[in-house]
Amino acid sequence: MMENTFKLRENGTTVKTEIIAGVTTFMTMAYILAVNPNILSSTGMDHGAVFTATALAAFLGTLLMALFANYPFALAPGMGLNAYFAYTVVLGYGYSWQTALTAVFAEGIIFIVLSLTNVREAIFNSIPVSLKSAVSVGIGLFIAFIGLQNAKIVLPNSSTVAGLYSLSSYNANLQSAATLNGTEYVAGTFNDVGITVLLAVIGVILTAVLVVRNVKGNILWGILATWILGMICQACGLYVPNPANGFYSLFPDFSNGLSIPSLAPIFGKLDFSILKTGEFFVIMFAFLFVDMFDTIGTLIGVSSKANMLDKNGKLPRIKGALMADAVATCAGAVLGTSTTTTFVESASGVSEGGRTGLTAVTTAILFGLALFLSPIFLAIPSFATAPALIVVGFYMLTNVVNIDFSDLSEAIPCYICIGAMPFFYSISEGIAMGVISYVAIQILSGKAKEKKISVIMYILAVLFILKYLLL
Repeated sequence: MMENTFKLRENGTTVKTEIIAGVTTFMTMAYILAVNPNILSSTGMDHGAVFTATALAAFLGTLLMALFANYPFALAPGMGLNAYFAYTVVLGYGYSWQTALTAVFAEGIIFIVLSLTNVREAIFNSIPVSLKSAVSVGIGLFIAFIGLQNAKIVLPNSSTVAGLYSLSSYNANLQSAATLNGTEYVAGTFNDVGITVLLAVIGVILTAVLVVRNVKGNILWGILATWILGMICQACGLYVPNPANGFYSLFPDFSNGLSIPSLAPIFGKLDFSILKTGEFFVIMFAFLFVDMFDTIGTLIGVSSKANMLDKNGKLPRIKGALMADAVATCAGAVLGTSTTTTFVESASGVSEGGRTGLTAVTTAILFGLALFLSPIFLAIPSFATAPALIVVGFYMLTNVVNIDFSDLSEAIPCYICIGAMPFFYSISEGIAMGVISYVAIQILSGKAKEKKISVIMYILAVLFILKYLLL
């Protein structure tokens, strides 16, 4: 049955190899179970419910990848996309998280249609290889920047837009926020914010050492090690919880046993009333662009690292992979989480020999079992997950070697794409500027014919320009 379903012999693999690869993939991306609730709860969403939605979306999406495409890729709420959802759409633009979920659901429906009509596949194949790599690198820097902010290592201060942590800068920001919101100001101290910044820095070093030593599940172990150090600090009195500023006890709460947190606070909370306004189409259009190009970029990054692209840079059976992504996005929105997409960490399972959907099925089952470990994942603080964001950023940064810096007409648009994402705090802006600058530079330097720019690239450039002019 396994042979007929997954074509193991044809792909040169075995059941044992696939299962080991699936476990490896889960170990390298299980951190999303701790990170995603921390990010999305900043919008006011229930922390426990987001954990359940994250695990279920990962289970369903990864299973769909196995069924639709027979690939060893795993899906979960995507890094970068969850940051866009929380920090740009909700906290930045001021929309409710219910509206954001509705936009994710709507663009997922559109993506299903686009996948059926080969539009997404055509877009994937039309983007130059160098620009594909630049998208991955830019997302990596954006994620790393978010990690630095979540750990309070980087803070706004009076003299610069962002600067290195200091207690005075942290308290100045707290005081300004309290004054603006009319709330009571409670100063931070070394025993709450200060020690967590130090622990986050130690966590980055610990995780880096695990990566260098090629320890399986290095990111997850780095999170756990940083968290355990925090609990030791709390037991010794070095860390003192300060709930007023968001610093809680670091010990997991097993008072309710190993029960699964209810989805009720966020399940099906789609706000279709917003469909009557022009605002919804603005936000959906933004999600459409971000999701399309972020998904394409991540899928490129995964398949590139796994050496699954053919000699023309195309991914066989991409339609099934894109369809799994689109359906999982819709399901994830209903469950109550941001866009579900393919994870670059899937390459770790491939490196262990995973070649078929059996690897994905194994990973999906482990995400399902993780639902029963909610007290552990929900107790993990943001300073422990921040090193994971920073190291994931590094992994994505490695794609910079695929950019041809000897060809300046290729390298400069890539540079613009990479820099725009963290500087403008937006993945979509980086992609838009990368596409526009690529087409413009090739045309104006007389290289358009030589580079054989596709019609789709010209259309995308025009659409992005219209986006800036009309939105």
